[in-house]
Amino acid sequence: MTINPEFDFKTSALRTIQIEQDAVEKLATYIDDDFSAACQLMLRCQGRVVVTGMGKSGHIGNKIAATLASTGTPAFFVHPGEASHGDMGMITSRDVVLALSNSGETSEVTSMLPLLKRMGAPLISMTGKPDSTLARSANYHLNTSVPQEACPLDLAPTASTTAALVMGDALAIALLEARGFTAEDFAFSHPGGSLGRRLLLKVEDIMHSGSRVPVVAPDTRVSKALLVMTTQGMGMTTVQDSDSNLVGVFTDGDLRRAIDQGVDIHNAVMSDVITGHCQTTTPGTLAAEALKTMEDRKINALVVQENDKTIGVISMHDMLREGVI
Repeated sequence: MTINPEFDFKTSALRTIQIEQDAVEKLATYIDDDFSAACQLMLRCQGRVVVTGMGKSGHIGNKIAATLASTGTPAFFVHPGEASHGDMGMITSRDVVLALSNSGETSEVTSMLPLLKRMGAPLISMTGKPDSTLARSANYHLNTSVPQEACPLDLAPTASTTAALVMGDALAIALLEARGFTAEDFAFSHPGGSLGRRLLLKVEDIMHSGSRVPVVAPDTRVSKALLVMTTQGMGMTTVQDSDSNLVGVFTDGDLRRAIDQGVDIHNAVMSDVITGHCQTTTPGTLAAEALKTMEDRKINALVVQENDKTIGVISMHDMLREGVI
């Protein structure tokens, strides 16, 4: 093996990216009735989706199984080499098997076929050879053939594994959307770490409530409202009438705009300067969803209402403090 000290690494990288990009683009032509039927089969599965594959296909299969499981489709990976030494017992007739093999002739995978047929477990194959043993034995076949591998020796699985990974993601996301899988559903599959905290926290868990909610009346002078905003440290205040109905909000941004317009903040009252029709949320809303609303609306706080009554306020600072951002 001779190392070329003048080798152009960037050109090699760009060639690899182009080849794999072409492989992924070609996948669009393979999304056919078998893909839809495979999704229906997995959607109706009464057991688990069992993913299997050898070598690099096994690594991709492991990732596909993990993606399926985290997006609402119960799944796990079985190593085909271990299947003939006891792990076939992990598969039942209620399961759907998704088998990966670029050649469709991997012996460890094809050796499982008679056993799967005997137990009556339906099979979905994912191969680069539609006429292979695995593809012909499956109930439905997902074609992931590629024009060429990125490896110049055409030996190391590169473009073919990328294509299989993308096809697996296409399956997982199609099933996610068909199930109506929500962000809250996703949270229960990811309870640990910052991601789980971000998804499990609801507005009611971190909002300011009770006496911590800044409140002024519509006839309150702006100068007095500023004292309330400073005392509560929210950078805003709600404006509510005598029946506790929300009339609007007044924020630091409203104050700057009022000053720019020459408003006399010592004599003006809230009804002269407030933002009406303010954005609200509910206590049961996920904090992450409330954060997205703030980001989309370019605002720093939301009023929390329940049964048309104001019960709290939540701000960007609260999101930051609780690790939602």
